[in-house]
Amino acid sequence: MPAPSGKPAAAPASAVAPTLAELMDFVRGAARDEALIASLPLDPEERTWIRLDGPGGSEAWLIGWPPGTGTGWHDHADSFGAFTTAAGALTEHSLAVRLPTDGWRTLELKDGVDRTRELATGQGRAFGQNHVHEVLNESGTAHAVSVHAYYPPLPRIRRFSRTGPVLRLEQTERPEDWQ
Repeated sequence: MPAPSGKPAAAPASAVAPTLAELMDFVRGAARDEALIASLPLDPEERTWIRLDGPGGSEAWLIGWPPGTGTGWHDHADSFGAFTTAAGALTEHSLAVRLPTDGWRTLELKDGVDRTRELATGQGRAFGQNHVHEVLNESGTAHAVSVHAYYPPLPRIRRFSRTGPVLRLEQTERPEDWQ
């Protein structure tokens, strides 16, 4: 079972990196842990989170989403990951295109790259490196809760703004910015 932790989980020297399937199994299992889900304090206006010990040295989070909140457009750099909705429903908007990793500030996206997924309780997805998306709780009345896992632990998150087809890099965050 995942346990809340105040610091990154250290992988043993002999640990093998978890696979996407193992990350997905972890987030699904954690999402079914009623005691874990109940341990998350929910705020009426801001997202809340608890750091979890993920498998194989991965970084994992239990996140509470008040009605109408979201992440904004972002990526997870070189980390791959998985997430599952544990309560409520989330919407994921993503881009079916690989962005350059460095050296740009503004890109014009082509038609047909947008994807939308509705993720009800118990539903989730896995994603590869440099996956660009935003996750939203579009409910006007109900909190949502989700479990996320990333490997390797997040080295950075790039945040983007979007106006129509134009995606603009706004900032890069490092772990010390969100832990």
